Amino acid sequence: MSISASQPSQPTSDRDHSGKTVTDRLVEANAKYASAFTDPGMDARPVLKVAVVACMDARLDLHAALGLELGDCHTIRNAGGVVTDDIIRSLTISQRALGTRSVVLIHHTGCGLLNLTEDFRHEIEAEVGQRPAWAVEAFKDLDKDVRQSMQRVRTSPFLPHTDDVRGFVFDVTTGLLREIDPQR
Repeated sequence: MSISASQPSQPTSDRDHSGKTVTDRLVEANAKYASAFTDPGMDARPVLKVAVVACMDARLDLHAALGLELGDCHTIRNAGGVVTDDIIRSLTISQRALGTRSVVLIHHTGCGLLNLTEDFRHEIEAEVGQRPAWAVEAFKDLDKDVRQSMQRVRTSPFLPHTDDVRGFVFDVTTGLLREIDPQR
């Protein structure tokens, strides 16, 4: 699979009909948001003492799907929701410095990592002349990868709170979570 073939078709221009980029629109939206913003007076510590690790997929509206409000949780996202060294870093800070005690892991159906392999890294290396320092962490079995992620959290020596670690697969067509049994 070539790198360009795996990317969705791109618009012919990065600007809309008014000449604005997506980033321009985001900055304008922020100005509108900030004009009505009032400091909620919250602490950085999540109210529910939970960290949610999930995929970066744009179809996952985690706060809505989980009934969360601003300040309830730490949300840590990456491609696939895979527990990598950087996720362990964020969870360690979340637990040790900011008081979280529970970890919820969420993968999802239709994930882009289901169609990738480590060949993706090799294609990037061939294109840019440098091998990425990171692994793709692709997988073929969602349930198995959620179990692996749960195991990585539970066995990390850096995390003091590993007794409430649960993993789920979010169905992007129904919005439902399916819990994964860590022992299967």
